[in-house]
Amino acid sequence: MTLDRRALLQGSAAIGAALAVGPLPAAGHTDAGPPMPPPLDQLPERLPVTDPSRVLLDHGWRFHAGDIVPPPPATHDATYNSVKAGAAQGAAAIGYDDRGWEAVTLPHDWASFQPVVETANVSQGYRPRGIGWYRRTLRLDPADRGRKLEIQFGAIATHATIWVNGSVVAHNWSGYNGIYVDVTPFARFGDEPNVIAVRVDANAMEGWWYEGAGLYRHAWLARRPAVSIATDGVHADPRRGDDGQWRVPVTVTLENIADAVAMPSVAATLVAPDGRVVATGSATASVASLDRAEARLTLAAGTPGLWSVDRPTLYTLIVRVGDGATLDERRLAIGFRTIRFDADRGLFVNDMPVKLKGVCLHQDHAGVGVAVPDALLAWRLQRLKDMGCNAIRCSHNAPAAELLDLADRMGFLVMDENRHFDPAPDYLAQLEWMVRRDRNHPSVILWSVFNEEPMQGTPAGVAMVRRMAAAVRRLDDGRPVTAAQNGMFYAPANVSQVVGVTGFNYYQNEYDKFHALRPAQPVTSSEDTSAFMTRGAFANDPAAHVISSYDTEAASWGATHRASWQAIAARPFVAGGFVWTGFDYHGEPTPYAWPTVSSFFGILDLCGFPKTAYDIRRAQWIDDTPVVAIAPHWTWPGREGQPIALLVTGNADRVVVRLNGRTVADAPLDRVMGAPCTVRYAPGRIEAIAYRGGRAVARAVHETAGAPVALRLTPARRVMAGDSEDVQPVTVDAVDAHGRHVPGANLPARFAITGGAIIGVGNGDPNCHEPEKGDARSLFNGLAQVIVAADAGRGVLTLAATAPGLRPATLTVERRARPPRPQEPVTAATGIIAA
Repeated sequence: MTLDRRALLQGSAAIGAALAVGPLPAAGHTDAGPPMPPPLDQLPERLPVTDPSRVLLDHGWRFHAGDIVPPPPATHDATYNSVKAGAAQGAAAIGYDDRGWEAVTLPHDWASFQPVVETANVSQGYRPRGIGWYRRTLRLDPADRGRKLEIQFGAIATHATIWVNGSVVAHNWSGYNGIYVDVTPFARFGDEPNVIAVRVDANAMEGWWYEGAGLYRHAWLARRPAVSIATDGVHADPRRGDDGQWRVPVTVTLENIADAVAMPSVAATLVAPDGRVVATGSATASVASLDRAEARLTLAAGTPGLWSVDRPTLYTLIVRVGDGATLDERRLAIGFRTIRFDADRGLFVNDMPVKLKGVCLHQDHAGVGVAVPDALLAWRLQRLKDMGCNAIRCSHNAPAAELLDLADRMGFLVMDENRHFDPAPDYLAQLEWMVRRDRNHPSVILWSVFNEEPMQGTPAGVAMVRRMAAAVRRLDDGRPVTAAQNGMFYAPANVSQVVGVTGFNYYQNEYDKFHALRPAQPVTSSEDTSAFMTRGAFANDPAAHVISSYDTEAASWGATHRASWQAIAARPFVAGGFVWTGFDYHGEPTPYAWPTVSSFFGILDLCGFPKTAYDIRRAQWIDDTPVVAIAPHWTWPGREGQPIALLVTGNADRVVVRLNGRTVADAPLDRVMGAPCTVRYAPGRIEAIAYRGGRAVARAVHETAGAPVALRLTPARRVMAGDSEDVQPVTVDAVDAHGRHVPGANLPARFAITGGAIIGVGNGDPNCHEPEKGDARSLFNGLAQVIVAADAGRGVLTLAATAPGLRPATLTVERRARPPRPQEPVTAATGIIAA
């Protein structure tokens, strides 16, 4: 698959400040539309199947909030029996009656359903977490006897104990790594039910941000033959030789649960994006009973199309294991690209310089917490791509697998980050899991082993990094290891001495000194900026916890968006940067605490609505399309004749500002710093026209809006897949009598839906305490968001919105039937014993 960024940008509408891209329209764009891209007419592209042996295990779960502690055994016989295999007590027991529990579908974040409570943890967004239980019953066909059976949880927040048929099968000590459970020896077949029970302790905190609670990523059931490919057991590592020819060394880890030694054949096929077979190869291996072995081969790929951020060309590697017939199969998307960090000139991809124009991301979104559906995740990444962003730092943990699949296809460079700075066995295993799972992705260019650790400037810290980096290199030697340091760069023993790329978290005034002292060490900003903005606000109001969006406010350790990028752009030896953060996130409500419940750092707010920072970054980061924008809006009743500060941003060389047809400013346009100016307010039309070489190339327009008279609903897409999985965000705004967006509308709205379900609501206000579940949400500074899921099958989804005193709005979206991904059938709980 090949996409280029220009194609991705086609059809993008005005973002925030009514941007006009491409040929300059005669009249320019006005505030008649909401400040979001126009709806698309196609279904979301489904990620390809990589493991045909898997089916989703997302449906059929039951959930109980709170712990269930069984009574202690009262007799010797009861004690004796309680500690035997399969004899779990209470909610983990096979026959426990869970019929009264809530039916839920994964991904599920129970913390997102909780109200904000002042006594709850501030870093977690004041949402109670606690302990919860999940159970699911499934039946296995007798034909599954002799197969390898594995349950895969994408992640569980936070500490988890898992039982299958009354036996403990796994413990997990992080909310961010996947858990693979071999249930083969515990399985029952035919009419005997199999019961999965999971106790989740979300009191355990790993981060100082909102982490959610529960089974918040996908779950899968894999049925594989006795001789099969291990999970994450294919490593494809494209390398370019000195002759310019590419080769793909392939290592396949095989498993054998049969009684005898197996001698399977392994065949690999490399397929080009157009379906053409590029290369084939084969190997054999001897796999002992109940053991593993590796098969190795190398494919000659010649001169394939290269993967890059502008043209993310992907090939498909098909690996089959068989003994005459195919027994097991994997399909991987791989990309051919080289990466090199140069100490003087930064990052090179395919021997071409690339500046990292990146953002740090936490996982959550308004309305759904960390249980972000795949389609919404894709939408979030598209918002970043439209901004000119080309890089993502997964902060501070391994991401969902789907994020990296999308990054491969959309053209992002990824810093993949470990959660726990600890080389002890439990935690080293988490790092190794991340590398095994993610090392085939062309998007991944850096492994980060920690973030801002106090031991970073000590001999002990150096020793820890050495061991963790060695573990990474044993699994993947094609990408450098980094660590996100926030100081101690000059300590006699510090981790910058033992990593391939030094990561600077802030300390931007130290770039030159460090480079002078360590001229051979590559450097990147692993985290920068930490600027504050409240979306749609243009004056500070400390009492109300509101922060201006003029890009004047930043944390004491950070800088504004303009000053931060100026420091990076001016230094070729700095590979690039990762803005803290791409989106606002629940929790860590810096610089304020209660009643503030989420962050102010985002370039976009919790809903993905753009702040002024979005247009600042577009001007700084987009090279191939002219852009221009104006902040703020132009609706300021009662301020007639008063000066209004403007911040015009764009990537041209000059801008002319006109108010009601009269030129009020004509100035050079600096693409990093913008063109600030002041204009006395008069209602009407203000426009900025950007010029390159004396030719007008882009225009941004605001018009003064009147009082709101009606609501409006704007979907991200006009069609949805009726596959029981598709979701999309719908923008809610208010319009005046002329259909213009009213930027200051703050009013309650209520919603009703048919043909689907509302799974979350939000408005981007860091101080809002309204529920993020339900059918109501107030507009904040003109906007709110409803996240809708489509029912299965063909038909229509209809969303209606009402607000007191305004005309209601109705949106109809076509539901197109699409077969769902393979799902394990739901089995009703038996409820034999009530505990």
